[in-house]
Amino acid sequence: MSQQAVRQQAVRRTTDQVPAPALDATSRRAGGRLGTAKPGVRGGEMRRGGGVRAVQGPSGEGAAPEAEAPDRAETPDRAERWVAGRHGHAEEGTAGPSAPTAVTGDPEAARRRAERRAERITAGATELEQRLADLLRGGLADAGQAGHGLWEETAARMVDAQAPGLASRVRELGSIPSSGPGWPVRLLEECALLHLLDQGWLRREQLPSDLAATVRSRVGLQAAADGPPLRDHWLVLAQYDTADARLTTRRVWLHGAESDRTALLLSYGAAGRAPELTLPVGLTLDAELSTYPGAGRQRAALGRRFAPPGPTRTRPRGLTTSQAAVRYGEALRDDPWLDSVPVALDRVVPVRDGDGWQLADADGGTALPLTRTTGSQPGLWRLVALSGGAPVTVFGECGHRGFTPLTAWPAGPGPAVPLC
Repeated sequence: MSQQAVRQQAVRRTTDQVPAPALDATSRRAGGRLGTAKPGVRGGEMRRGGGVRAVQGPSGEGAAPEAEAPDRAETPDRAERWVAGRHGHAEEGTAGPSAPTAVTGDPEAARRRAERRAERITAGATELEQRLADLLRGGLADAGQAGHGLWEETAARMVDAQAPGLASRVRELGSIPSSGPGWPVRLLEECALLHLLDQGWLRREQLPSDLAATVRSRVGLQAAADGPPLRDHWLVLAQYDTADARLTTRRVWLHGAESDRTALLLSYGAAGRAPELTLPVGLTLDAELSTYPGAGRQRAALGRRFAPPGPTRTRPRGLTTSQAAVRYGEALRDDPWLDSVPVALDRVVPVRDGDGWQLADADGGTALPLTRTTGSQPGLWRLVALSGGAPVTVFGECGHRGFTPLTAWPAGPGPAVPLC
């Protein structure tokens, strides 16, 4: 596949410019009550919206874009309510960890609550647009001197507007200034994506249904899993946890042997506590899954289980590195805010590339760089040892910062080897 074709597929959507209207800075509210900001974006990562950096394969032929590690998953409303309760936000419809949310059978009351929340999110999105305009008017250089206070205050406003997804993205903006060479470009790109999400919410009635559902999910509104139950023998591809000061999030990737569908299960625990859901990697689960609405419909809810997880010889069907890059590019057309897609790579070899690593097609051609954090993890050395220079099958997440390997299988018979 030519470099031009891969670039055309993998370019993220952005907007031409951030809007111009301004609003005076208001409401110095309790930003300090918010959770700790996520880790910053490191220097040297590729641009999201403006292009794709080509990475040459070991033979110098072909190229594949840099991709990204784990996707920013949407936290369900109940988790955000728990967090809001911990931080003392007396928002309508929120409750602390010991006070379950009241359930009413009155559909009219539920409709009114949903309308009130939508109005608050709209007000928050409008204010955020104005703050983005203020940021550009003052110049991005000033953003590096403002510190985290400005971002935390804005994030607090989005929490008050009951838009936790917007709040999370604002906190991530605060981690970019002075984070390494090229940070103003990355900040501008993230602002453009945030502006795109704001506009998607404000014009959600004009969007296709799947894209509108994705926008609702990205701002922090979670619908119920409405897809019909799909029974399959689900191979447990990977399981790993991420944590911040508020929550521990567990991601479990599954692949249906008969349906050829890949699904993501999310579960949550309090900070420092592991979530309850545990599925052993490499085993197969006979169960039903129901998908959530949104583009791609990959997130799912685990339904009825017909048998405990058992051993299997099933392996995911793999792609080449250039096909993986194309898959990510195609996914961005349906979800411009997508950080990564699940991908299995077939017959790849871990290869040293200067200060980093990449997975190169064993047959030559192209390669995908591994995310920078992968190089410091024990899983990389397990992958290198498993390969021993021979091609292996690797499942992971492919996005704009690189490929994050999660599980690998040897070239011959052998069990799955977790890498995370």
